[in-house]
Amino acid sequence: MSLNHVRPWRNIYRRKSRQIMVGSVPVGGDAPIAVQTMTNTLTTDVAATVAQVQAAAEAGADIVRVSVPDEASSKALKEIVRESPVPIVADIHFHYKRGIEAAEAGAACLRINPGNIGDEKRVQEVIKAARDHDCSIRIGVNAGSLEKHLLEKYREPCPDAMVESGLEHIRILQDNDFHNFKISVKASDVFLSAAAYQGIAEATDAPIHLGITEAGGLVSGTIKSAIGLGNLLWMGIGDTIRVSLSADPVEEVKVGYEILKSLGLRHRGVNIISCPSCARQGFDVIKTVEALEQRLEHIKTPMSLSIIGCVVNGPGEALMTDVGFTGGGAGSGMVYLAGKASHKMSNDQMIDHIVEQVEKKAAELDAAAEAAE
Repeated sequence: MSLNHVRPWRNIYRRKSRQIMVGSVPVGGDAPIAVQTMTNTLTTDVAATVAQVQAAAEAGADIVRVSVPDEASSKALKEIVRESPVPIVADIHFHYKRGIEAAEAGAACLRINPGNIGDEKRVQEVIKAARDHDCSIRIGVNAGSLEKHLLEKYREPCPDAMVESGLEHIRILQDNDFHNFKISVKASDVFLSAAAYQGIAEATDAPIHLGITEAGGLVSGTIKSAIGLGNLLWMGIGDTIRVSLSADPVEEVKVGYEILKSLGLRHRGVNIISCPSCARQGFDVIKTVEALEQRLEHIKTPMSLSIIGCVVNGPGEALMTDVGFTGGGAGSGMVYLAGKASHKMSNDQMIDHIVEQVEKKAAELDAAAEAAE
């Protein structure tokens, strides 16, 4: 990211990693941190899976992963890849042949779990298929499925065991002259994940896929992921992320972007700054924000909007946003444009008017960006 010389306390110095390609998406190096999710439909239901991939892509997913548990799924994957607007990662467990079939079907990347893919000879066959079909690989170390010899050595899943597992499989890929890979070291425990990721980040220059696995439902999983991923990203670790939630994949994408937006690492859509509301509010802030979040989902242009219930912090917040509305009295509030007070608007018309102002500003920003190219 570009350095902020005015506010140096906002700077994040990303770890230097080499860059690989996942289909058309660069991962690592100075590429933007890619946002991923995973489908939860039956892969053999091509129509449902493609619909979910398309919805995730529309929400901003750069890459989507699809599980390939059986031969029928491998066959379906070919059609899914053909219809997908984004690169598809094939999720492979236990059956190394599924990895070979997925590469042949056009997957952009193979996610293999070192703990259950089989012996080194089988991994070599997957490597050959990936090379033959210009497919990258993600080494997916997971605390819940570490190799037996590492569990015997360390007695329990721990950061050192996870890092050692990852390095063992990096060695296999490198010994086979395969370098188009990234790595993850996931656990459901935030502390274990963070320590393992810090360890692997120091031990290799491979791009890192961040995630807190099996994080939980929408609320609890979002909080756990924000803590774990947010801290690692703040440290400069991470080249692509997936927020693992027991929820719609679109929600994973939204949460992933919000984490990145909060750190200034990616910008997409409207960043709404709003107060929690109190007795001073001049309008119903909570309902207004809920309505605006839905009404503005179609805006992809990075911009900011402040919705503040009263004049205590409203004018100050509006100074820093593209569009703002601050509650006043007598059933109306002040509209701010580009940080300056512009005009008053009645509360009963404010939502439609704010949507109109945001759409207008987005169009202006898009035009300016296009002219600058």
